[in-house]
Amino acid sequence: MFDGLKKKLNSFREDVEETAEEKAEEAEEAERAKKADAVDAAETGEAVDETDSADTASDTDAVDADPVAEQEADSTAEPEPDTADVEDGVSAESDAAASTETLVDEERDVESAAEPAEAVASAQDTSPEELDDSEASEPSETSADADDEEENEIPEFARRHSSSDDGETDEKQSSTSRWQQMKSMATGRIIIEEEDLEGPLWTLEMALLESDVEMNVAERMLDTIRDSMIGESRKQVDTTAELVQEALYDALLDVISVGQFDFDERLRQADKPVVIIFTGVNGVGKTTSIAKMTEYLEKQGLSSVMANGDTYRAGANEQIRKHAENLDRKLIAHEQGGDPAAVIYDAVEYAEAHDIDVVLGDTAGRLHTSNDLMAQLEKINRVVEPDMTLFVDEAVAGQDAVQRAKKFDEAAEIDGAILTKADADSQGGAAISIAYVTGKPILFLGTGQGYDDMERFDPEELVSSLLADEE
Repeated sequence: MFDGLKKKLNSFREDVEETAEEKAEEAEEAERAKKADAVDAAETGEAVDETDSADTASDTDAVDADPVAEQEADSTAEPEPDTADVEDGVSAESDAAASTETLVDEERDVESAAEPAEAVASAQDTSPEELDDSEASEPSETSADADDEEENEIPEFARRHSSSDDGETDEKQSSTSRWQQMKSMATGRIIIEEEDLEGPLWTLEMALLESDVEMNVAERMLDTIRDSMIGESRKQVDTTAELVQEALYDALLDVISVGQFDFDERLRQADKPVVIIFTGVNGVGKTTSIAKMTEYLEKQGLSSVMANGDTYRAGANEQIRKHAENLDRKLIAHEQGGDPAAVIYDAVEYAEAHDIDVVLGDTAGRLHTSNDLMAQLEKINRVVEPDMTLFVDEAVAGQDAVQRAKKFDEAAEIDGAILTKADADSQGGAAISIAYVTGKPILFLGTGQGYDDMERFDPEELVSSLLADEE
């Protein structure tokens, strides 16, 4: 039953699943490329650090050269004076200088802060004029060295870090959607976007219309699917097929379950006898559905009587009487050409007199365009005041059944529908559409020629069967 529609729904699920898989592969590829770029950047950074370290070591060796030793070498290279007096004076001064330098060297070895100690020693041996010159030159050199070291050590790392941050910011701003996809992959999620569903939804819409689903119903389903899927983030452990199935389930149930009520419970709670009128066009199975209904009610522990309100069709009495005899049910009928409202009224009186639970009234088949027959239906409603009016049509009628249900509801205000020949319908358009178009539920499906071949319509069960995996 409804196998054609089932295949089309499964095809939509496969299309979306394929689209989502392609998207996931693209996101994974983007994530791999991002990681590769990060590794390359890290290796480049290490090479730069090694070069900086080598340059820094070279500068340090140059700075560590002893200026005092160089000064001693220069002093020993000078020519010796010719006179003895000068030689004695120089010797005395050299001894004093050597003593001073030895003291400074010892202080250097003892103290870790070499530069302050050297400054103190120099202050003792240097004249005020030399001291002034030294103070004027040394600070600028020290400041320059500090600036060089700071420039070598800090700015390089800061420049690399700043450049990296700027690159990431630009990437996020230029491609927000791509960043969300990559982020979703990193957290094990996939985000469904509208462009992912554009093609599959169009295909599904065409499939629904081909299956005789009414256009407004198809649009309602597509809107529900969009609301359920677009922008949703689902864990990858919940497969895309499961995500699509959930969206389809919600969309189908939304349109099929409109107006549903518990038929059996309503019968049990209503005052007896309950009067049910069957209406619809010619040849759709009204009389057979009445016979099936009496058998269904019997299994529910409810008694029933049949009334033939189809007084215009030749052979109508014979047909319904045959069913009554087969099932051993009471039948109320008048001569052909009688008043349909009068026949059903008599059946109600019989039910009251004999404590019968339900009256099942047949009516003449009529087109919704037949004003006279529609007027008769309105008369039955005024005279009998039925508790329910059930519209009967063939499931295979598709869009025609949907439009007829709408017209009959306007004329007689139906309470529900019975779809016959549901077992022969591969499309299911009428089953999906009637409830949404009329606002009245489908209550029963005819599934064969036997008296037991009528089953309660369960929207959840039908949707589950439509979305079940094909065997």
